[in-house]
Amino acid sequence: MRAAYYEQNGPASDVLRVGDVEAPLPGPGEVRVKLHTSGINPSDVKGRAGLTRKIAFPRVIPHSDGAGEIDKIGDGVAQSRLGERVWTFNAQWRRPFGTAAEYVVLPAAQAVALPRSVSFEVGAGIGIPAMTAWYAASLALPREGATIFVPAGAGAVGNYAIQFAKARQALVITSVSSEAKAALARQAGADHIINYKSEDLAQRIAELTDGRGVDAILEVDLGAGAKYWPKILQPHGTVVVYGTSAPEHVIPAAFCLTNNIRIRFILVYEMSAAEIENAVAAITKMLTEGRLVHNIALTLPLEQIVKAHEAVEHGAGGKVVLQVV
Repeated sequence: MRAAYYEQNGPASDVLRVGDVEAPLPGPGEVRVKLHTSGINPSDVKGRAGLTRKIAFPRVIPHSDGAGEIDKIGDGVAQSRLGERVWTFNAQWRRPFGTAAEYVVLPAAQAVALPRSVSFEVGAGIGIPAMTAWYAASLALPREGATIFVPAGAGAVGNYAIQFAKARQALVITSVSSEAKAALARQAGADHIINYKSEDLAQRIAELTDGRGVDAILEVDLGAGAKYWPKILQPHGTVVVYGTSAPEHVIPAAFCLTNNIRIRFILVYEMSAAEIENAVAAITKMLTEGRLVHNIALTLPLEQIVKAHEAVEHGAGGKVVLQVV
C-alpha cells in the first residue's frame, strides 16, 4: 500500500517520505479501514518534529484522524461492519501506524459510523478537533446558560467548541485575528467576536458581560492566555486547558487561589472509555441532524504531505486534510 512515513524526528521536508509499505491485517477486536482521507492535527506535526515526544518506533505512519470504509474485520467484530463508512480517532496514539496511508488497522471502537450525508473530507476532520471541543465544553459548562470565552474561534477545535457550547445554551465570546476568521466564527454561531489585533480583549469582554467577566474559558494556549484570567474570569470560574506552547508556563496563582478558580487540563488521547462514548454519541447526533459546521482549510493529495504539514505549522486556520484515494 502507499503510505507516508518518517523514521526519525525532524523538519517535514527532511524526514517525511511517501512509498510502498506492507498493508496491515486486523487482529482480534480490530478493523481495517480503507482510507479515503487523512486529517492532520498540530499534535501530529509536533510529534513528527520531536517537539512533544521522540519517535518511539522504527517507522511511523502519522495522523490520528481519517475517514474511509471498513474492508476487513478481526475476530469478535460484527460481520455487519464490513463496508461501513467510518471516521477514526487516536489511530496513531501509542501506535506506530496512523492514517496517512491507504489502510489503517485499529480497535473497532476507534472507527465510528459516518453518516452518508457527511463527506470523507469532512470525516477526516472530526476526530481530535471535535472530540477535544466536546470534552472541553462539557467540563467547562456543567449548566446551561453560562458565558464562555473560546479563544481562536476560527481554529479547528475552537470552531467546534463554539458549536458545542451553543448546544448547551451558552453565550459564546470568541477571539480572532482577521475578518475572514471572524466570518468562520460567526458561521459557527459565536455571539460576540473580538479581533484581538485591533481591540482590547479584556476591555471588550468587560463591556460584553457588564463587568462581570465570563464563567469559563477554553484555553488553547496557556502561555498566551493565562495573563488575561484576572481581567476576564469571574470568581469560581473554570478554565479548561487543551493546549500549551511550552513545557512550563507562569499562571496568576494568587488570583486563582483567592477566587476559587478551577483549572482542568485535558488531553483527548487520554479520555476515559465513558468520556469517549459520550463524545461519540454527541458528535454522531449533531452530525446526523446536520447541526455541525466544518472548517476545512486545505485539502491536498497524499504525495504533498510535506506541504500539508508545513501548512499546519504556519497556522492554516482550520483542518488540513490529505486525499488518500
